[in-house]
Amino acid sequence: MFEWMAWTTPVAVFFTCIVCMLIGMTVWEIKCPTTERKGFLPIATTRGDRLFIGLLTAAYINLAWVGLGEKMVQWFSLEAEPTVWISFVLSMLVLGFILRKG
Repeated sequence: MFEWMAWTTPVAVFFTCIVCMLIGMTVWEIKCPTTERKGFLPIATTRGDRLFIGLLTAAYINLAWVGLGEKMVQWFSLEAEPTVWISFVLSMLVLGFILRKG
């Protein structure tokens, strides 16, 4: 069924984290409804808004990392492309920052 997708370990971990976040945010929203607040983002947002913005940002970070992998080999004289685990950790840190301070 999923043969058409490249389900590598980093991809599976990334999507598993997204599913866990969605489940956790749903439970949190049911137990404690959110209110809008203003953080560093230019709009007033709820937890769900910040999660959506954070997930988009995380996806773009990962896409940029994969897209620039070959260039990074040339720029930094690396032997191989840098691992996607670096972009995964970076994107989760940015996502956490947006959720907390956004």
